[in-house]
Amino acid sequence: MSDRIPILRIGDTLVVSVQFDLEDQTVLNLQEDLADQIVAKSAQGVIIDISALEIVDSFVGRMLATVAAISRVLDARTVVVGMRPAVAITLVELGLSLGGVSTALDLEKGLAKLSRPSSTGPR
Repeated sequence: MSDRIPILRIGDTLVVSVQFDLEDQTVLNLQEDLADQIVAKSAQGVIIDISALEIVDSFVGRMLATVAAISRVLDARTVVVGMRPAVAITLVELGLSLGGVSTALDLEKGLAKLSRPSSTGPR
C-alpha cells in the first residue's frame, strides 16, 4: 500500500503539503484524491506546499504541471508554495515548464495570491 498525501481545506482552497519523496503510485493517488476533493468541496484553489522537498526531478516537475492542469480543468487555480532555491534552479536546468502554475514563497502569500482575481481571465 502506498502513502497518501493528506488534503486539508481552508475556505474554498485545498492545501496539499508534500512531506516526503514522491513515488509513482503516491502521485497517481494524489491526482485522483485531489480531483475528487476539488469536485466534492467545490474548491476554487489548490495550494501545493513543497517546502519539505530538498530535491526534485523531472518526475516531480511533471507531476506539479499535471496536477495544475487537472485543477484548471476542474475550475480551480493552483499555487505551488515553499519552493527552495535549489529546487527552482533544478527545475530550470531540467528545462521544465510549470505552465499554468503560479508560485509563492510561502502559504500565506499563496493564499493571498488565490484571493486575487485571476489575471488570465476566465479559467
